Amino acid sequence: MMKVPRSLALGLVIVVLCAACASGNSTSGAGSGLAADQTFRWPLITDVATLDPGHASSGTDINIIQNLFDGLYRFDDQLNITNDVATGPPEISSDGLRYTFHLRRDVKFSNGDPVKASDFLYSWNRAASLQDAYASVFDTVVGYDAVAAGSAKTLSGLSSPDDYTINAVLSHPAGYWLSEMALWTADVVDQKIIEAKGTDTWWTTPDGLIGTGPFLMTEKTPKVSMAFAPVPNWWGGSTGALKKVQLQVVADQASMVQKFEVGGFDVIGPSENGPDNEDILRYHSDPTKQKLLQIFPGARTDWIGFNFIKGPFAGADGLNGRVAFSEAIDRNQIVDVACAKGLTCSAATGGYISKGLQGYNPDGGQAAKFDPVAAKALYQKWDPTGSKVQGLTYWYNSDSQLKAVAENLQSQWKQNLGVTVNLATADKPAFFKMRMQKQLIIYRDSFGADYNNPQDWFDSDWTCVKAKLTTSGNSGGYCNPQVDALVQKANTQPLDQALPLYVQADALMIQDESYASLFYYNWPWFIQPYVSGAGKNALYDFRWTGTKILKH
Repeated sequence: MMKVPRSLALGLVIVVLCAACASGNSTSGAGSGLAADQTFRWPLITDVATLDPGHASSGTDINIIQNLFDGLYRFDDQLNITNDVATGPPEISSDGLRYTFHLRRDVKFSNGDPVKASDFLYSWNRAASLQDAYASVFDTVVGYDAVAAGSAKTLSGLSSPDDYTINAVLSHPAGYWLSEMALWTADVVDQKIIEAKGTDTWWTTPDGLIGTGPFLMTEKTPKVSMAFAPVPNWWGGSTGALKKVQLQVVADQASMVQKFEVGGFDVIGPSENGPDNEDILRYHSDPTKQKLLQIFPGARTDWIGFNFIKGPFAGADGLNGRVAFSEAIDRNQIVDVACAKGLTCSAATGGYISKGLQGYNPDGGQAAKFDPVAAKALYQKWDPTGSKVQGLTYWYNSDSQLKAVAENLQSQWKQNLGVTVNLATADKPAFFKMRMQKQLIIYRDSFGADYNNPQDWFDSDWTCVKAKLTTSGNSGGYCNPQVDALVQKANTQPLDQALPLYVQADALMIQDESYASLFYYNWPWFIQPYVSGAGKNALYDFRWTGTKILKH
């Protein structure tokens, strides 16, 4: 996952969750009973960067953290929000500014320390003051600006009238804010432990990594391995069948597949450490191994970006050019060539938001349409002499998959439009800098969702405010005040009310041909037939509480 500070969200859907109800893979060929050894083993290519909820930003770390810590709410395996430490939904004032949360009274850290409202206030104030990638989940709380600037240590909008009640005052209505409380950044941590073990190092040892989740760390050798075990008498109830989760850091993807094939690993894929394309294709083409390959939908979309500030595609005058270049692309051909024959990504079938997420628009219109005849006619009308695209260069960041995508685009534009487009690449930092500074005319762009809510997409990339920035957000300078108005209204409402507004905004962007959608990412995993309940949704791995090792 690519993480940057942003306001993040998922609509309020409170459901009751059974801790061991995660759906998982087929168990064909394995027994229905449990194996005697309930050890769940899988590899990491690189060690975790941090298991501190206040600092975590990578998918590798987040997918482990969700098993070790709790917040007031959390996301279940279907990406709904469910109660965690909270007893139920908050009480919200009629103006949408005041939230009252009630806490369970039986919650304990894994060392036995009781959890109270003061622990949450400490954790939230700490996360805000750390100012790391996801501190912005608290930016709607009164006093955030002072904490972010370093002139205050606590958020003035937070208070606790008693040990099991939290009051929060927001600076403006934000219908999405409750879902931010399901972030790992809002998880509760133990102040006593952090102060005793060190604010930067407390999480690095088993006796320091104290949380409230169903699992705790039992072993850690940096850059070599980690192990976790269920918390005895966990306050949340059953921790599931597993007795140990063993993680090993390996040299490369080939090494982990080799060990998987001799039974050394039970699964390859958790924490965003999947197999490479060569092995994915090998498994897919082998009738026996194919049964071990599972494809989970991702939450990232790749598209072609157009410069709306300068060049032939800019503004309303460039609309026909944008449409022509988009409709000249066969997305199925791209995923066949560049995505392991469609295993690591799938062709865009709708709008910009990835398939499977809230806000996905199946009626994608121009955003994913392939019509080479209409595209060529439109192009010739727009640029009859070819002068507008003379010397046009498509840019992308250095990557073997993106190189294959670029070469296929180049070929299709030549074949379907009769236009020769040059290709250029740069390393990721240089490419991102040029793209954000609006130097590139046509280029590769992408976004990976953090939460199952359109607000995440729009506020991160597609507002007029973001169009003016040169360090993050809208790289093409696209700005439509009508889109902004719809998004601003939607942001104040719960998801069920906001979703139609977000869909309208997406339709306007498609009408503007603001981007040309290409494909949505997938997550390929290898899973042994005796493993039950392992897998992931578009954003996160399933919790370990639902995984079982069957007799084999």
